[in-house]
Amino acid sequence: MKCVFVTVGTTSFDDLIACVSAPDSLQKIESLGYNRLILQIGRGTVVPEPFSTESFTLDVYRYKDSLKEDIGKADLVISHAGAGSCLEALEKGKPLVVVINEKLMNNHQLELAKQLHKEGHLFYCTCSSSLRH
Repeated sequence: MKCVFVTVGTTSFDDLIACVSAPDSLQKIESLGYNRLILQIGRGTVVPEPFSTESFTLDVYRYKDSLKEDIGKADLVISHAGAGSCLEALEKGKPLVVVINEKLMNNHQLELAKQLHKEGHLFYCTCSSSLRH
């Protein structure tokens, strides 16, 4: 079973959750061979409906004491650019896509993502842009 884990940490990032849970995104994720998507939605107001079919499962939750288990299970981590979430995924050696929240004014997150990208650790994008390789 191949799993994608999406985390927004303790914040809310409705654009990311809405984008990744949209029907065309789910279709794309499944076409890439993943059959499970776990969304950690934090304080968000976008709350996708969990579902399970023969070929795909969507799980949704707000918070857990630790994300270690979900990061450990994941074959791919998609994360907001919070330092804690990024470092936790990288420590576990997981492929990481960081999505920058363009609505945050102090975009230190972009600086962190750019630096870690330059060092070859991750890819990053925004909800409205394509992936930076």
